[in-house]
Amino acid sequence: MSEKNELFTTVSQEAHVDFEEKKSIFIGHAVRTDSEEEALAFVKQLKKQYQDATHNVYAYMMRGDLIARYSDDGEPQGTAGMPVLDVIRKSGVRNVCVVVTRYFGGTLLGAGGLVRAYSHAASLALDAAKIITYEPYTEYELKCGYSEYQKYNVILMNSGALVDDTDFSDAVTIRFAVRKAKRESLISKIIETGYGRDIPNERGERFDYR
Repeated sequence: MSEKNELFTTVSQEAHVDFEEKKSIFIGHAVRTDSEEEALAFVKQLKKQYQDATHNVYAYMMRGDLIARYSDDGEPQGTAGMPVLDVIRKSGVRNVCVVVTRYFGGTLLGAGGLVRAYSHAASLALDAAKIITYEPYTEYELKCGYSEYQKYNVILMNSGALVDDTDFSDAVTIRFAVRKAKRESLISKIIETGYGRDIPNERGERFDYR
């Protein structure tokens, strides 16, 4: 299966979550980034914002798993950046950057404690950023009369289609998108309901979620 047809899981919003572990403050940040440049810009922004922090550990992963980077930012090797990257990888989330800021509280956590703390911060940040799954959708435009509009609208709603907009003029024009997996059955239902008079025209493709 090509990447174009795969499901795509990412986060829907930027999030920040903090907690305390043995007097150290950990702040997990997560945001969607669609390129390595966007991820590095986010890291740079947070390093400036939290320049007084002891560490700003980060990891990011792009769709396709071809780009995956991390930094321990001064923490013992393998105790910070890699655990954050492992959380991202296991979650299935892609096109995301996670930064974990730490303010040292004076008590050493040990290697195991650091791994657990950074992993926990990354998990909290991803959950707070609301994980969503994008699917391939096909976009259509359907022109019909006012008498057929309500019937088609019910069909679209029942199929889980996304109605982008509806134009009411001499006729009704509905622009909608439907999951590729459901498009054949939906289009057949519309054509059958309209006795072949109203046939949706394909406009394009996109990734979306419901």
